[in-house]
Amino acid sequence: MNTIEVHDLRFAYTACTEVLKGFTFTLDERSTAIIGQNGAGKTTFVKLLKGLLRPTSGQIVFNGHDIADVSVPKLAKDIGLVFQNPNDQIFKNTVIDEVMFGPLQIGMSEDEAKEASRKALDIVGLRGQEGTNPYDLGLSNRKMVSIAAILAMNTKVVIFDEPTIAQDHDGKERLHEIIESLCSEHKIVISILHDMDFVAQTFQRAIVLAHGQVLLDSDPRSVFSRRDVLQHAFLEQPTTTQLCCALGYNDIFLSPDEFVEHYQTLKASRL
Repeated sequence: MNTIEVHDLRFAYTACTEVLKGFTFTLDERSTAIIGQNGAGKTTFVKLLKGLLRPTSGQIVFNGHDIADVSVPKLAKDIGLVFQNPNDQIFKNTVIDEVMFGPLQIGMSEDEAKEASRKALDIVGLRGQEGTNPYDLGLSNRKMVSIAAILAMNTKVVIFDEPTIAQDHDGKERLHEIIESLCSEHKIVISILHDMDFVAQTFQRAIVLAHGQVLLDSDPRSVFSRRDVLQHAFLEQPTTTQLCCALGYNDIFLSPDEFVEHYQTLKASRL
């Protein structure tokens, strides 16, 4: 089983300002959302996972190996990152060349890279756009191109930075399916998110960060039941949870479908 063990992880950009203040947890094959306001330490943590920064102290151990001892190019074979802004990631003139770039860099042959890329484009709903310039696509589809580029690399870890940006309902449903599929392949899936509705309905685990510390680490229902802690992290409950609380329900409902099912069951029991 793939695991990332984080041991008393600390990081400071300057000697007087510690950004991460002793993270200790294990990331496993449960899909995990890392949530918190800007400045909580989410992006810094991801950069440490990718080897782009080195810890001030503590360790990140990936499948038994301290990643501080692994080069960034070698880590790229195992840990893929989808950027928040696809414009920061995309630089090729055609969709297929963009998606093939990563696989080629990690040693796939051209035929292997093309096959993996076409499969990835199928997954994100962009088959038929291989010859299109990515910048002729809308932002939502450029985001899907950047996701396909990482999926094609078949890394053991996939990190999404704000995957729901510019996505409509159908796009979010596709992302939900992609994340579930990656988990079924025993990959570690991590996402930085501000979209609490998507967190509640998609992820198996949520880690709440604030001021460089872990405030909560549990399943979404347990996390979103702690309104007091969420307020300390400047986070809100999912929309459905807020509405049901306002209506006087004590149970935590994470989605409209969940509440409707509960209501119908309750109504049927009274007949």
